[in-house]
Amino acid sequence: MNLPLSQEVLRALQSVSLDDKYALESGRVFMSGIQALVKLPMMQRSLDALHSRNTAGFISGYRGSPLGGYDQALWNAKQHLQKQNIVFQPGVNEELAATAIWGTQQLGFAPPGTQRFDGVFGIWYGKGPGVDRCADVFKHANMAGTTPLGGALVIAGDDHVAKSSTAVHQSDHIFKACGLPVFFPSTVQEILEYGLHAIAMSRFAGVWTSMKTIQEVVESSARVNLDIHSIKIVIPEFAMPPGGVHIRWPDHALDQEARLFHYKWYAALAYVRANQLNHTLIKGSQDRLGLIASGKAFNDMRQALFDLGLTETECHQLGVRVHKVGVVWPLEAQLTREFATGLREILVVEEKRQMIEYQLKEELYNWRPEVRPDVLGKFNEMPGDHSGGEWSLPN
Repeated sequence: MNLPLSQEVLRALQSVSLDDKYALESGRVFMSGIQALVKLPMMQRSLDALHSRNTAGFISGYRGSPLGGYDQALWNAKQHLQKQNIVFQPGVNEELAATAIWGTQQLGFAPPGTQRFDGVFGIWYGKGPGVDRCADVFKHANMAGTTPLGGALVIAGDDHVAKSSTAVHQSDHIFKACGLPVFFPSTVQEILEYGLHAIAMSRFAGVWTSMKTIQEVVESSARVNLDIHSIKIVIPEFAMPPGGVHIRWPDHALDQEARLFHYKWYAALAYVRANQLNHTLIKGSQDRLGLIASGKAFNDMRQALFDLGLTETECHQLGVRVHKVGVVWPLEAQLTREFATGLREILVVEEKRQMIEYQLKEELYNWRPEVRPDVLGKFNEMPGDHSGGEWSLPN
């Protein structure tokens, strides 16, 4: 027989609503990854209000699995979005939606005194083919830049197993080609945290940022913490160029390129470093083997360690070091070097084509041979053969 519920529990149950995940500004709630993407702009507005910033948000994109239900969730949360000055307008297609997001970063060109808000942050969403289609917009908008209290975040839904697509997709490489730093959350909680960091990085470094989501994460559900005070955003010390890194007009294409290549990417790396978005979870003084992963691959790696019976204590005893990457491109070098120092071998665990592995090899290439660890990932090496190279052995 079930025990009767206490009066305190009964009162709590009577006040519970399915809208709590959107209405509450603190505490723990149960939500899906899609719902976390709906909550994200509301948390950004709350964070801005906490710092006396009068901002607004604009969301546009085009539906597609695994973000097929995102627009429906946004429509269902319309009243909560409106209270926070957040407008959702789905695009006729992906490119027009991306161009509309670009427009949110041009509001500073309006005549003085006509602005209702200090800035407007923009969020674009779409599946892998939509990312491919929008490469031209992303490149131009990223070169142009963002506003200090605006920011632009691109959310990609990657269909890794072609569940509802004619081809599998991995958007990391397109984002890299467009020059957008790539965040890759591994949990529903990280969708919220990385999303806020991505917008903060976009504002600070003047770049558009991107976040890769896949079915196993964005379609999962979990209990998350909504307290914005628990998310510490550190703005790093960084020497900006004359005139800063943000959008302006007129602005020559070569000047845009120079700012991106020489300042904006390095400002983004300084943000990664200051906020420890890549960090080592397990480390000992006698470590010899390093494991590095991000996103779902990180969850798979931890599950493999668990299945092998390797707890944190046993990893210490065996000399196994574990590093988690939150921003897969560009890979921050200082944190990577700290992780790699003292190791003899590093195993990179990632899905599809290499992203971290190539960067890791490049960053360690000039180390002296006696201290440089071997890096293995998609390809193995024969015992005693250190010829290296990603095509050194047949598949």
